[in-house]
Amino acid sequence: MKAVIYDKKHSPFRLCLKEVDKPVLNDNEVLIKVVSVSLNAADYRSIKMGSIPPKKIFGSAVSGTIESVGKNVKHFKPADEVVGDLSDFGFGGLAEFVVAPERAFAHKQPNTSFEDAATLPVAATTALKALRDKGNIQKGQHVLIVGSAGGVGAHALQLAKYFGAKVTAVCSTKNIEQTTSLGADKVIDYTKNDFTKGSIRYDLILAINGNYPLLGYRRILKPKGTCVIIGGALAQIFKSIFFGWLLSFGGKKMKTLAAKSDPEDLEYVAKLLDKGNVKAVIHKRYPLNQAAEAMDYLSKGHSPGKVIINIQEKNNEYTRTPKLH
Repeated sequence: MKAVIYDKKHSPFRLCLKEVDKPVLNDNEVLIKVVSVSLNAADYRSIKMGSIPPKKIFGSAVSGTIESVGKNVKHFKPADEVVGDLSDFGFGGLAEFVVAPERAFAHKQPNTSFEDAATLPVAATTALKALRDKGNIQKGQHVLIVGSAGGVGAHALQLAKYFGAKVTAVCSTKNIEQTTSLGADKVIDYTKNDFTKGSIRYDLILAINGNYPLLGYRRILKPKGTCVIIGGALAQIFKSIFFGWLLSFGGKKMKTLAAKSDPEDLEYVAKLLDKGNVKAVIHKRYPLNQAAEAMDYLSKGHSPGKVIINIQEKNNEYTRTPKLH
């Protein structure tokens, strides 16, 4: 099969297309014919940190069709269309086929395209966990989403509105139109205004890939508010882990999120997408042989939406969910 393999001598981004052996499943795994993959920050950050998957194949957010199943698999059968999160199972999505335990997957909904489905793992499920599990979002709350234009941010904005919150979104000038179209009640242009010095206080803050001072976030929380730190530069991650708990006093909470794959969460957001409660935001599409260029582009940090790698040509039979460009 064809796969994009990590090769430290290759450029760009140390990835190259090669022919490799098709994976063989065990009794508890399913073999997937991959259709689409969405790239995530975990992919390029792992490359930069030298954390390479055992088979040297990146790609964790996949959609595709089940080719075969192990004898102990209970919930899937050949020809089932699925969406999966491989981040806890060795990655491997940037290939024509991948194997993983059945708990990595959920059923793709019938009216959702493979491309749209692939935007959900990692990005949408991380947003869900941040809002619902870490943030305990409630109807009527005022939520601030810092970094609303990326994969996690776009899903977080829509999910917060779905849960009945009033949403203020923070993004750059070029992403204001998209952010507004996704339902933000107010948009702050971080190139023109420092939201951490404003007078408005928030019940819940999602800090996505930002590098603002933790004290700045704490300052604009309501007395019993919560700030959830998601990703960001390594320095920001370390600060939030080591100092966040020190700032969690007087009712205000500073939390970090280390998301794990969860098929129930994946099925939950897949149904919301299928019903039109949330939309897939796809910015760019690449074929498999341009995966290195796609990874390089995403790593620059300015993609207003998801970057998709299409493994199979016929990936978009279902077109109900509109694309935002």
